[in-house]
Amino acid sequence: MDSNKLDRIVADARRNAAQRDAGYRERALKMYPWVCGRCAREFTRANLQELTVHHRNHDHDFNPPDGSNWELLCVYCHDNEHSRYIDHTGGSASSAETPTAAATSNPFAGLKDLLKR
Repeated sequence: MDSNKLDRIVADARRNAAQRDAGYRERALKMYPWVCGRCAREFTRANLQELTVHHRNHDHDFNPPDGSNWELLCVYCHDNEHSRYIDHTGGSASSAETPTAAATSNPFAGLKDLLKR
């Protein structure tokens, strides 16, 4: 694959993601009050960049027009929500691709002999 084609693919993907983000974020900000859904922190135009749109089902491509999959969260609560989701699912997407190797050592291997002394 030539580098120009790859550059075009990456540029298109970034442009599409930016348009998608701007679209649902703007709709959510018009639909909901500018308050974090978890900590109830209020936002103004001065700090609005710290208010994010969280997808309740964690599917960023599911954006129903009624906003039922969105909730506004401050950046801190949004980060916490995604951390809890990763903990609940047992790891990140990258760790799911690489299987965990079985343990090869036994930390209690010589314990029986030590206890006999």
